Amino acid sequence: MSTSKNKMGVVQLTILTAVNMMGSGIIMLPTKLAEVGTISIVSWLVTAVGSMALAYAFAKCGMFSRKAGGMGGYAEYAFGKSGNFMANYTYGVSLLIANVAIAISAVGYGTELMGVNLSPFAICLATIAVLWICTVANFGGAKITGQISGVTVWGVIIPVVGLSIIGWYWFSPHLYAASWNPHHTPTFSAIGSSIAMTLWAFLGLESACANTDVVENPERNVPIAVLGGTLGAAVIYIISTNVIAGIVPNMDLANSTAPFGLAFAQMFNPTVGKVIMALMVMSCCGSLLGWQFTIAQVFKSSADTGYFPKVFSKVTKADAPVKGMLVIVVIQTVLSLMTISPSLNKQFNVLVDLAVVTNIIPYILSMAALVIIQKVAKVEPGKARIANLIAFVGALYSFYALYSSGDEAMMYGAIVTFIGWTLYGFISPKFELSNAA
Repeated sequence: MSTSKNKMGVVQLTILTAVNMMGSGIIMLPTKLAEVGTISIVSWLVTAVGSMALAYAFAKCGMFSRKAGGMGGYAEYAFGKSGNFMANYTYGVSLLIANVAIAISAVGYGTELMGVNLSPFAICLATIAVLWICTVANFGGAKITGQISGVTVWGVIIPVVGLSIIGWYWFSPHLYAASWNPHHTPTFSAIGSSIAMTLWAFLGLESACANTDVVENPERNVPIAVLGGTLGAAVIYIISTNVIAGIVPNMDLANSTAPFGLAFAQMFNPTVGKVIMALMVMSCCGSLLGWQFTIAQVFKSSADTGYFPKVFSKVTKADAPVKGMLVIVVIQTVLSLMTISPSLNKQFNVLVDLAVVTNIIPYILSMAALVIIQKVAKVEPGKARIANLIAFVGALYSFYALYSSGDEAMMYGAIVTFIGWTLYGFISPKFELSNAA
């Protein structure tokens, strides 16, 4: 075992992994799952198994890959430069869309907190305002962003973990059973309809493998921590969303824009509910702050390699890619206007399904690349076979999640992906001609 005092142990990394995953992905989930019913617990179990398979395979990719660039680097092993580009491009698009959904979550809790009822256009304007504020706040550089996000994430973790522990006191088995399948949807359809939504809560699991260099005995500890962290997050997700379904009546939950605030108001009093809403708004804005910076960095690293336009490479004295951030937030503004819906929940659902579809593309590319990554790293055949089998399970789950996202999300996701191939055509000469030479 390493004697370095600066390296993380397996417990620390497990906690870090779980905390990284538990950003703002969960705070609107009870509303969406209430539309399906408590039968969605089956979707949670399917997603937990699929996410753990993905997380384990990503841990292996991270340990054996010698190429930079995360999922793009993994994909390059099997699919060359075009695979690297497609992984980075679809991942970047997914983050762009996901951040608009996070901003909508903040607006949903904010409107409930203020007691105001906004029109769809006003919700859109408020979402755009949140995106711009969180972008401008990043101009100071990574250090300030990291410090703020490190504090605000507890605004979601404390209420969600708290509800998982103390919520049972108010839990009604009768209310839970009555909400099982309120719309009498066929079982397979009901389970499938909430798969994309449950996977949304786990997006970011690929980033959990980024700490290989600062961990004691990484070959053993990284997979344990990633699986443990994913399992820990899954347990908290499953318990909290199912406890709520036994506290708040199904129709109230399905129509809420601040489900956790509603639950705490019902458990204690409206004032406690308002405090929880304020914590969730704070957490959403902190999460959005961090993710807006992350997207700018993802685009910057792709621009540095030559995949994306050079505008994303430019940084200020504070080492912040401000020009890239401004381009990104303008695209998100257009996206917000394009997805205006009759209700906040509807707009949130459209964006989440599209974010999940585009995020699954680099997942599938990475799972397929693990075979060759392990061959190049000369991993023992027995160990490699087990990891490849788990990656195959992760890929199967990814295809099921794609199928379950619905026709509309699949169609738009496919168009976005095909546009990527066209874009690669414009930049390919600088890579392909140098390879030919």
